[in-house]
Amino acid sequence: MHLRRALFAVCMTALSAGTAAAQFQPPAAPPQQEPPCVQEFFKLRGEAEKKGLAIKAANERKATPQEACQLFGAFIAAQTKMLKYANDNTVWCGIPPQVIENLKQSVTKISEVRTRVCQAAASPQQTGPSLSDALSNPVPNSNNIKTGRGTFDTLTGSPLGK
Repeated sequence: MHLRRALFAVCMTALSAGTAAAQFQPPAAPPQQEPPCVQEFFKLRGEAEKKGLAIKAANERKATPQEACQLFGAFIAAQTKMLKYANDNTVWCGIPPQVIENLKQSVTKISEVRTRVCQAAASPQQTGPSLSDALSNPVPNSNNIKTGRGTFDTLTGSPLGK
C-alpha cells in the first residue's frame, strides 16, 4: 500500500513538473518556428513526461517494486537531464528561475521516493506460513506434552484454588 501511495505522489509531482515547465515562456521568436533551445527543452520535457506516465501505468497494474525501481531510475535520469539542460541554457533560452527551482524540488522529491521504492525492492518479501502450516496442529511428542496439574484440574479439589 505504501508503494502505491509513493507512486501516486510521484505521478502528481511529475505532472506538476510539467506545469512548471509550462510556465516557461520562450523568448520572442517568429511565430512559424521556435528557437532550437526551446525545441530541445520541450523534447526533454516530453521524454520525462513519458517516463512519468510509465510509472503511473505501472502503479495502475500493480507492478512489482523491482520494476517500479527501474522505472523511477529512468524517470530521475530524464528529469535530471532536463534540469541540467535548463541550468546550462537559462540565459540563452530565457528560462525563468522559478522553473529551474521547481525542477530541482521535483528531482529531490522523486529521488526520495525512488530510494524508498528501491529499498522495498531490495528487501526480501516477507511471506507468512502457508495455509497447511497455519491449519495444522503441532505433532505431539514427548517434548510438547505437559503433564501435571492444570488450571482446571478438578480431580483433587476446586478449580479456583485452595
